[in-house]
Amino acid sequence: MTFQLPQNLQTRPVTVIGGGTLGRRIALMFASGGSKVRVYDLSADVREAAVSYVEQTLPSVVADREGAAAGCAQAFDDLDAAVGGAWLVIEAIPERLDLKTTLFGQLDAAADDDTIIASNSSSYASRLMIDKVNHPERVLNMHFYMPPHQNAVDLMSDGKTDPTIFDFLRDELPRYGVHPFVAHKESTGFIFNRIWAAIKRESLAVVADGVSTPEDVDRMFVVNTGAPAGPFRMMDQVGLDVVLDIENHYAEENPDLPEGPRRLLHEYVDAGRLGVKTGRGFYPYDQ
Repeated sequence: MTFQLPQNLQTRPVTVIGGGTLGRRIALMFASGGSKVRVYDLSADVREAAVSYVEQTLPSVVADREGAAAGCAQAFDDLDAAVGGAWLVIEAIPERLDLKTTLFGQLDAAADDDTIIASNSSSYASRLMIDKVNHPERVLNMHFYMPPHQNAVDLMSDGKTDPTIFDFLRDELPRYGVHPFVAHKESTGFIFNRIWAAIKRESLAVVADGVSTPEDVDRMFVVNTGAPAGPFRMMDQVGLDVVLDIENHYAEENPDLPEGPRRLLHEYVDAGRLGVKTGRGFYPYDQ
């Protein structure tokens, strides 16, 4: 089945479902392209915090990027109202496939006929989320990393995605300061995350085995690569609960992966040390 690409993008909002660490950053990038962005979250505190993050961070992003323009963000507590009229809806909820499958059925029913519906999932193919979707030709993975500093975006088909969507998004997404790359076949971890998973997992293993410490691994990584931060700092930014969910998913697909990295993550998650969002992970943070 073919899909009618969305029209009148300049007058239509983008909707982000989920206002957590990545959801609010995705909202920021679309707002930096002059768009109205709607943020839906079940938690009033989370959606309001997401809007505040966009409002506080947007001026510096606009100032730093040529051609950027300040849009705005608004919090929504009603899913249908948040989705109606949007040209693009991006799901950024926790990495639970049962939740995503239910949500995608709701989004497909609520969205306009020409709305593109995307998942920001970092580990699940959108193919796994469409059991309750009537129009899978408009669904795909659109995986962001950590904007506004890591601005690559993976695009991947659900197996039925209309091919015209990829060319359309290749043209449109750079207006918002993000750079799309298409996975040419289904890939757990997409493109860069497959590479990053190996780095992250081996870093955790080095510490779990008692060979080194998070601090030393990070310092060596920065010295040797010139990167601004090492793997443990970056995991703290993402959230160690999210990192553990992703590692568990990889382990389900490949039972031969070592258990040490997941055991180490469990120690931190079970202690409530989830990273920046809780004030302490591998490192302490001011709240």
